[in-house]
Amino acid sequence: MSSTIRVVHYLNQFFAQIGGEDKGDVGPDLIEGPIGPGRALQQALGDAGEVVATIYCGDNFFAEHQEEVIEQLIGRIAGFKADLLIAGPAFESGRYGVACAAIARAAQQRLGIAAVAGMDEDNVAVSLYRKEIYIVDCGAHIARMVPAIRRMCALGIKLARREAIGTPADEGYLRRGIKRNVFAAKPPAERAIDMLLAKLRGEPFRSEIAPPKFAGGKPAAPLADLKSAVIALVTDGGLVVEGNPDKIEPGRPTRFTTIPIRNVNSLDADKFDAVHSGYDTACANQDPNRLVPLDAIRELEREGVIGKVHEFIRSTGGAHAAVENATQIGRQIADQLKAAGVTGVILTST
Repeated sequence: MSSTIRVVHYLNQFFAQIGGEDKGDVGPDLIEGPIGPGRALQQALGDAGEVVATIYCGDNFFAEHQEEVIEQLIGRIAGFKADLLIAGPAFESGRYGVACAAIARAAQQRLGIAAVAGMDEDNVAVSLYRKEIYIVDCGAHIARMVPAIRRMCALGIKLARREAIGTPADEGYLRRGIKRNVFAAKPPAERAIDMLLAKLRGEPFRSEIAPPKFAGGKPAAPLADLKSAVIALVTDGGLVVEGNPDKIEPGRPTRFTTIPIRNVNSLDADKFDAVHSGYDTACANQDPNRLVPLDAIRELEREGVIGKVHEFIRSTGGAHAAVENATQIGRQIADQLKAAGVTGVILTST
C-alpha cells in the first residue's frame, strides 16, 4: 500500500444524487472521485487518503440482483487498486444497509482490502453481517452524517494501515461477538464491587458484559372476519415429510421446509416425522396432528368458521436457534405468506 490510502466509497442512488425511490431500479455504476457524502469523507481523510471513486447502485436493483451487482462492483473496486472501501452510512434504511454490508464483506473477502460499513444499530443488516465486518454505529438519522463519516474514516484508516483495533467502545464500531483477553489494573472481584458501589450511589458505570439487545415486534391486528380469512399453519417443532428430504436440522436451524397439504385432511404418522432436539418427539411422531393441528383446522374450514386453509405448512426446528438465523427464517416465511395472500397464522411451538 502506498502512503496515501486509496478509498472507494459505496452509496445508494439517493446519496449518489441520482434520484429518490423512483430511481431505486438504477443499476450499478461508477463516478470518479467523491460525490455527496463522499466530500465529507474526503475532508475527514485529509492527507491520509484519497476518494478515488464512488460506486453506487439503486436499492431495489441491488436487492433483486445482489450477486450480479457485487460481481460488477468488485471488479470496479479492483480496477482502482483500492486499499479501503467505505460503505454508507445507511442509517436506518434496511435495503441500503444490507447493500452496504454485503459489498463491504465481498471487498474484504474477495479483494483482501479493509472495509467499513456504517448504519444504525437496529438496521436489519447488523444482525446478518456484524460478525464478519466492521460496522460503525451511525445512528438513525441523516443529521449525524458528518460525525458518522468521521468515525468510519478513522476506523478505516487504522484497518487499511493494519494497526491494532481497540474495543467497540473505543473505536465506535458495533460489537462483533469477539472476545479478547486484556490486562486490567484490578482483578475481577474488585471491579465488580466498584461497579456495584457506583450503581448504589447513582454514579455512572459501564458493565463489562453488555446484555443482548433484541428488536421488538409489533403484534398484528386481530382478524376482522374469520369467515373470509386465509389461515396458514407454521411450526418450529420440526415437522418434516418422512425421511426429512430437505435436511431440516433438529437443532441450530438455518432453514425451513415447505410441506404441501392441498387435499390433505390429516397428517398421517407414516408420512410425516418430527425432528427436534429440544423435546421428546415420540408423541408427535405417533400423531403429527398433535404438533400441527391440520385435522382440527380442516374441520373448522368445513364448518365455515374460517375461509380457507393455506395450501402449505412451513416448518423449522427451533432448538438452540441463533437469533440472527431465527430472525431471517421468520422474515422469509412471513414474506412468502404475505405474497400468497395469507391473512392469519397459527404458529405451534413446543
